Amino acid sequence: MDPVSPLEQALHAARALVLADLIAGEVADADVVSLVEESVVQRRWWVEQWPEGVEYVAGLIAQDVQDALLERYGRWPLCPVCRSGDPHALDIEPELGPDPHWVCLEAGVKVAAVGSLGRATGGMPSS
Repeated sequence: MDPVSPLEQALHAARALVLADLIAGEVADADVVSLVEESVVQRRWWVEQWPEGVEYVAGLIAQDVQDALLERYGRWPLCPVCRSGDPHALDIEPELGPDPHWVCLEAGVKVAAVGSLGRATGGMPSS
C-alpha cells in the first residue's frame, strides 16, 4: 500500500479542522458536511495546479464552507466576542496564508485558530 501523499494529508487535516469548528457550532449536519466535501474536492484540484499552496488549504476550505453556509443558511461562525450590536460572522486571516485564524474585524482580535473554535469559545451560541 502506498503511503498517503502530503497533499492528501493536508486535505484530510483541513477537513478535520473545519469539521471541528462546525461541530463546535452545532451545525455539522449532513448537508453541511457535504459542503465540506465539495470544497475538499475543489481544493484538491487547486493544490494539484499549485503545489506550493498546500499550506493554505485549511483556510481556503474554511472560507469555502463559510461562503456556502452564508448562501444557504446564514452567517457562520457568529462572533462570540461582541456581545452587543448586530450579530456578525468571524473572518479568516490571512485570506491566503498559513496558520489561518478566525478573527473579529470589528473588535480587531484573533478568536481562534481554524479547528479550535470550541476550545476558544466554549462552543458557539445557537441562533
